Amino acid sequence: MADYDPDDKWQNEWMGTVDRVGETLREQHLSNPWPHIPVLPEAMKYMATELWDRGFSQTEIRDAFEAAIRELPPYAAGYETRP
Repeated sequence: MADYDPDDKWQNEWMGTVDRVGETLREQHLSNPWPHIPVLPEAMKYMATELWDRGFSQTEIRDAFEAAIRELPPYAAGYETRP
């Protein structure tokens, strides 16, 4: 049995939260009664304002979003959406 690392619990908690947010947004995207108001852009705007309200700077938020976009192509391996 591997040694317990409390940092794993910390990381697993926020990763689980992000996973649930992604799942919820996908469900809402598929059942959106207002197609003229796409879920993802609205959610991303709301996420940015929530992060700002909780003390992250505009620079931190912008850098995080831009880093995520830069890292997506290698993760996606050339696919536009998950096959």
